[in-house]
Amino acid sequence: MHGDVEAATREELRTVQTDRLKRMVQQAAAVPYYAQTFEEAGVSPDTIESIDDIEKLPFTTKEDLRDNYPDKLFAVPREDIVRLHASSGTTGKPKIVAYTREDLAVWREAMARSLVAAGVSASDTVQNAYGYGLFTGGLGFHDGAEELGATVIPIGGGNTDRQIDFLEDLGSTVLSCTPSYCLYLAEAIEARGVDPHDLPLSTVIIGAEPFTDPMREEIEEALDVTAIDVYGLSEIVGPGVSIECAEAQDGLHIWEDFFYPEVIDPDTGEVLSEGEEGELVLTTLAKDAMPVLRYRTGDITSLNYDECDCGRTHVRMDNVTGRVDDLLIVRGVNVYPSQIEQAMLEFAEVAPHYRIDLRREGALDTMELTVEHHADVADVAGLAERIRKKLNSKLGVKLSELHVVEPNTIERTTVGKVQRVFDHRA
Repeated sequence: MHGDVEAATREELRTVQTDRLKRMVQQAAAVPYYAQTFEEAGVSPDTIESIDDIEKLPFTTKEDLRDNYPDKLFAVPREDIVRLHASSGTTGKPKIVAYTREDLAVWREAMARSLVAAGVSASDTVQNAYGYGLFTGGLGFHDGAEELGATVIPIGGGNTDRQIDFLEDLGSTVLSCTPSYCLYLAEAIEARGVDPHDLPLSTVIIGAEPFTDPMREEIEEALDVTAIDVYGLSEIVGPGVSIECAEAQDGLHIWEDFFYPEVIDPDTGEVLSEGEEGELVLTTLAKDAMPVLRYRTGDITSLNYDECDCGRTHVRMDNVTGRVDDLLIVRGVNVYPSQIEQAMLEFAEVAPHYRIDLRREGALDTMELTVEHHADVADVAGLAERIRKKLNSKLGVKLSELHVVEPNTIERTTVGKVQRVFDHRA
C-alpha cells in the first residue's frame, strides 16, 4: 500500500469524511451558484454536522458545470489557480476544471496510490499513451507515476509505430491507455511480427471508456499482461478516483478520504443500499479551487463495502456497466451498449470490435449491429444466427440487421475514445 489510510477503519474514514465535508461545504458556499442552490434547498454550512448529512445537499450536474462556464464555479481567486483542464466539449461547451497547488498534490497522491494498487512500483517504466493537454488522462498518470518514483515515457496517444519501438527498445513494463487503443496496439504488434511474450510489458492500466470483462480478457491474452481498470473524471479530479487492485481485480477501490461516493436511483434521486445498481454520485472532499458536491456522474455501478483480499478497506465500485445517457430505447426495449457487448462476446468466435447503428423507419426504430469474427471461423452464417438468438433471449433485442464481418473490417481508433453507437434517428 502507499499509505496507512488505505487500511483505515470505517470509523476512522467517517471522521475524516465528516471533517472534510464540512470544509468543502464552507468552501462551496462562497460560490454564487452553490450559495443559491443551498438557499433553495434550505441548507447552509451549519446544517452539515456529519457525513450522513450529505443527503441534504443538492445534486450537481454536468449541465450546471456548463451553465457556469468558464469560471463561475471557482472558489478561490485566479491567482491561486495553477492549472486548468477541460473536457472535450463535443456535446456543447466544455467543462472547465481548476486546480490549486494543493489540489495537484492531492491528485498526485490519489494517482500514486492507484498505481501501487495496480502493482506498479518505483522500479517500473510507465509508457503513458493517454493524451496530454486539456484532457486530464495524460498529466494525471504522468504526475502520479513521478510521485511514485517510476520512470515515465510521456509518449501520449497515437504514433503506434513508435509505441511499439519504445515497448521493445526502452523496456516499458507498464502501459496506460484506453482499452480500444490497447486492442488496436495489440493488432499492430501482431502485424509487425513481434511476440508479446518477448516484451517486458506486464501490466496495462486501461480506462476513460467503458469495457467488458471479455474485452479485458482479449487484451490480456493478446499482450500477455494483467489489465487493470482505472476510473476517474475531470469534473472530480481526473484519473485516480478509483482503481482495481492487482491482488483481487474485484471492483475498483474509491479513495474515500478524497472522494465520497453514493449510488442513487437515476429517476428519483433516492440513495440506494450497498450492492444495488444505480447512478454513481461523487463529492470532492479535498478540492479547494473547485469543490464539487454530489456530482451526478451518469455512470451505472454499485458499491461493495466488504474488506478486499488486498487488505484495503476503501469501498469498491463495480465496473461501470453503462451510462444513464447511453440508454438505448428501441421498440420499447431498454438496453445499454455494454449489455449487447457482453452478450455477443460470450461467443469465442467474436472479436471485441462492434458497431451499433440506430435508424428510424417510419414510426419504428431499428437497430443494426456489425461485429467482427476471428480469423478461424468456418460457419459465419451459423454464428450470426446464434448471436441473434442470444440477444433476443437474453436482452429482448430484435436486430433489423446483423453483419458478421471479416477481421479488421470495422474502423479502428488510433487515439482517444472509441465511438460504438451511431444514432441516425435525429
